[in-house]
Amino acid sequence: MHSTFGMLIRRESLLRCMAESTGQGVGRDELATLKLLALDGALDESAKVSCADLAERLDASNQTASRRLQRLEDAGLLARDIVSDGQEVELTGDGERRLQSEYADYRRIFESDASVDLTGVVTSGMGEGRHYITLPGYMEQFIERLGYEPFAGTLNLELTAESVRKRARMSAIEPVTIEGWEDDERTYGPAYCYPASIEGSDGEYEPAHVIAPERTHHGEEQLEVIAPEKLRDVLELADGDEVIVHVSE
Repeated sequence: MHSTFGMLIRRESLLRCMAESTGQGVGRDELATLKLLALDGALDESAKVSCADLAERLDASNQTASRRLQRLEDAGLLARDIVSDGQEVELTGDGERRLQSEYADYRRIFESDASVDLTGVVTSGMGEGRHYITLPGYMEQFIERLGYEPFAGTLNLELTAESVRKRARMSAIEPVTIEGWEDDERTYGPAYCYPASIEGSDGEYEPAHVIAPERTHHGEEQLEVIAPEKLRDVLELADGDEVIVHVSE
C-alpha cells in the first residue's frame, strides 16, 4: 500500500476534489432533492418515487422534478431504475458523502466543538511517509504549527465502511495547513493536519494529527496519522488491530 502522504505533489484537497468531481452541475435545488430522497429511505436501500409526488413535495413542476433527478444521476450521486409505476432510486456512495459534507457544514454553523470518530484497521505502508515527513520544507512547519516533531513515519489505517461514509464530516473541523514548497528539483504540495487522538486496546494517545494531502489517487478508506512518537510501539499495535481516531478541534 502506498503512503497517501507521499502524494503531496498533487494540487487539490482530497475532500474538495471529491466534492467537485462528484457534484458538478449540482446546485442547492438538487441537494434539497437528494436530502428528501434520503429522508424517504433511499440512503440505505432503494425507494420508490414518482415525479408527480416528488414535484408536489418540492413545490415544483413534474418536469423540474424529473430534471433534478436526471442531474443527480448524471453527477453520480443517485442511481435510478425505471419501473412500471414510477422509479426506484438509491443514493450512491458519492451521494451519501455529499450529504455528509452538507452535514459537516451545518455542524460548523451550529456547533462550536465539531468532532468525528473514525474506526480503522492498522495496515502496513510502503515507507514513503518517512521520507516526505522528514523533508525540511515540511518538518520545519510541523514543529512550528503542530507544536511537535513528528515521528518519521505514519500510522496507516484502513477505515471501516461506516467510517468511510463519516469521513466527510472532517470538513467541519478547521485543519492546520502545511504549506506547499519547492526545491531545485521539484514542487511539493500542501497538506492538511486535523487534530486527533488515537484509541487502541491498550489506551489512548495524544497529540496526533490525521494528515491529508491536497490530492491523492488512493481511496477514501485509507487514513494516515502522525504523532511525536511511533504509534505502533506506544499503543502496541500490529497489522489487523482496530483503533478509533477521535478527530476534533
